[in-house]
Amino acid sequence: MDAEKVKLAIAPIAWTNDDMPDLGAENTFAQCVSEMALAGFSGCEVGNKYPKDPAVLKRALDLRGLRICNQWFSSFLLTQPFEEVADAFVAQCEFLRAVGADRIGASEQSFSIQGKKDVPVFGNKYVMTDGEWETFADGMNRLGAIAKRMGLKLVYHHHMGTVVQTAEEVDRMMEMTDPEAFGLLFDSGHLAYCGEDALEVLKRHSARVRHVHLKDVRPDVVAAVKAQGKSFLDGVRMGTFTVPGDGAIDFAPIFSELDRAVYRGWMVVEAEQDPAIADPLEYALKARAYIREKAGI
Repeated sequence: MDAEKVKLAIAPIAWTNDDMPDLGAENTFAQCVSEMALAGFSGCEVGNKYPKDPAVLKRALDLRGLRICNQWFSSFLLTQPFEEVADAFVAQCEFLRAVGADRIGASEQSFSIQGKKDVPVFGNKYVMTDGEWETFADGMNRLGAIAKRMGLKLVYHHHMGTVVQTAEEVDRMMEMTDPEAFGLLFDSGHLAYCGEDALEVLKRHSARVRHVHLKDVRPDVVAAVKAQGKSFLDGVRMGTFTVPGDGAIDFAPIFSELDRAVYRGWMVVEAEQDPAIADPLEYALKARAYIREKAGI
C-alpha cells in the first residue's frame, strides 16, 4: 500500500474499555498515548480518559506525534427527535474539528444490545421495519450533510448487536444513502463475528469506504459466545477480538482491495481485549509488525 495515501492509527479501547471501564482502569491517558506512539502509530481515536479540552488534548498528542482520526458518535435516529441527535452531532463535530480530525464515526444505537450484559448477542438483535429504514437513512443523510458543511466526513460503523450488523443490512444502508455525504467505516472484525465474508462486503463498497477498522477475531471464542448465549460484552472479556495477525482473518487480500480502490485515509487497529491478559503495548507492536509485513507500510 502507499504510505502517502494511508495512515495508521490505533484505538485506545485496548488500554481502557469505554463500555466496561474496569478493563484497564489502571491505565492512564498518558501511558496510552505514549505507548501508541512508541509502537509506531501516528493517529488514534478518542477514548473516555482523553482530556475534554481540545487544546489540552491536542498538545498532549502533538508532543507524541499523534493526531485524532475519528470519534464514535451514538445516534438515536429511531428513538429521539432528529433535532436532539443533530445538536449532539454538531457539538461532537466542533470538538473533532478543534483537534484536527476530519472523520466522525456514527453508529445507530436505538434498540442496540451491544451494551446489555444479560442479552445474548446472537439471535437477539433488532431488525428495522421498512419505515424505520426510511427514518434511519434520511437521518443519516441529513447528518452527513451537516458534517460536510462543517468540513468533516460522516462514516458509519456497522456493529454487532445493532440495527446495521449483517452484510445485507450494510448493503441496504449504502443503497439508501447519499454517496456524497455518507461513507462506510469498514470493520473486518464485526463482519467476521456475525459470519459474513468481510472481503466480499469490502469489494462491493470499497469506493465509499472512508475509514477502516482493522479488527481480528478468534473463532473458537466466537463459537463459545454463540453456544453459551453470551452477550457482546461477555465476548469481549472472553477474548472474541484481537489485533490483525493474531486471529483468523487474512488481511492481505483486504489490504490489496483497499489499494486497488485507491483508498485514502486511516487504517485503525481496533481490538478491545482485557489489557490484564493482552498487554496493550505488546499487541500494538504485534499489529504494527503484521501491517508492515502484509501491507508494506
